[in-house]
Amino acid sequence: MSRINRAAGLAAAGLLAAGLLVTGSGGARAATTQLCQSQTAAVGGGVYTVQNNEWGSSAPECITTDGNADFTVANSSISNATNGAPGGYPSIYQGCHWGNCTSGGLSGNPVQASAITAGKVTTSWSTTQPGGSNAYDVAYDIWFNQTPTTSGQPNGTELMIWLNHNGPVQPFGSQVATGTAIGGRGYNVWFGTQGWNTVSYTMTTPTTSVSGLDLAPLVQDAISRGYIQPSWWLIDIEAGFELWQGGAGLATNSFSVNVGGSNPTPAACTAAYSVVNSWSGGFQAQVVVKDTGSSPKNGWKLAWNFPGNQQITSLWNGVYTQSGQAVTVTNQPYNGTIPAGGSLTVGFTANVTGTNNAPASITCS
Repeated sequence: MSRINRAAGLAAAGLLAAGLLVTGSGGARAATTQLCQSQTAAVGGGVYTVQNNEWGSSAPECITTDGNADFTVANSSISNATNGAPGGYPSIYQGCHWGNCTSGGLSGNPVQASAITAGKVTTSWSTTQPGGSNAYDVAYDIWFNQTPTTSGQPNGTELMIWLNHNGPVQPFGSQVATGTAIGGRGYNVWFGTQGWNTVSYTMTTPTTSVSGLDLAPLVQDAISRGYIQPSWWLIDIEAGFELWQGGAGLATNSFSVNVGGSNPTPAACTAAYSVVNSWSGGFQAQVVVKDTGSSPKNGWKLAWNFPGNQQITSLWNGVYTQSGQAVTVTNQPYNGTIPAGGSLTVGFTANVTGTNNAPASITCS
């Protein structure tokens, strides 16, 4: 099967603005983010990134995410030949994908292959798989680079782990081992090269989820076969669905990566509230959001409770919901990343009767 650079579209397009599916009435309401073509969105407080990554097709195909470490293939008209390359790889990742990095985890702490011992790097992933006439795989895509960082395609090995597939599709290359026991599971092993190595481990017993999957036995097997060099670096762990035909309804319900026995924490942020203008029955206020950490803040959320009957009428530089006194604001697609030490300002107008006291506190996450 022919395989091409699945990130070419992303590299060319950059981080495109995502569409917001708005629900409810009256003002912008926080809802589901829709991603099409090569669009991406930081999720889980920036620890992960969801990417649509449609690289081998121009057919309509989009995914949605609610801002947690999950996504759903909302629609797909991809119709590629099943003996060729897939049309896309909608996925979620931690680490650095072609120079686009998440906060914490692998992005700041790549792991040398020789150091991936038992329990060093584990991952969990839960999926929904519709089956039917769709043609797809359910697969991890794990990248090794010869150096700890790269701004482009990794120059080491692509290691795939197929949990399942539907339709007559198969990994790139040729099958080199059958029914091999690795880490307590059975795998068939495939290998091919086209400027970089691709080794694929397909589970002989398909599954919809894994919990605490230890990468060490698979990496060590690939090293023993000469497919990965011990000096190379693990820089990116992705999980998603290569789509040949259809695929609507495929979903990642949850995803996590654990490096070195601890989960990464999002970059820290603070929020400062102030009123900038007032008039009879209304006012204008702002919230200055600042990244106080040492790494970029990818994706942010504000929450506060008004002490009175304040009701927001319009808000800019964010997407808000208000239920009674409770307000939440999330980033727009264009301002989701705050550089380390940087800040941005969210502004809004609101109606109020009586005393206009400020919220007692605002949380930023």
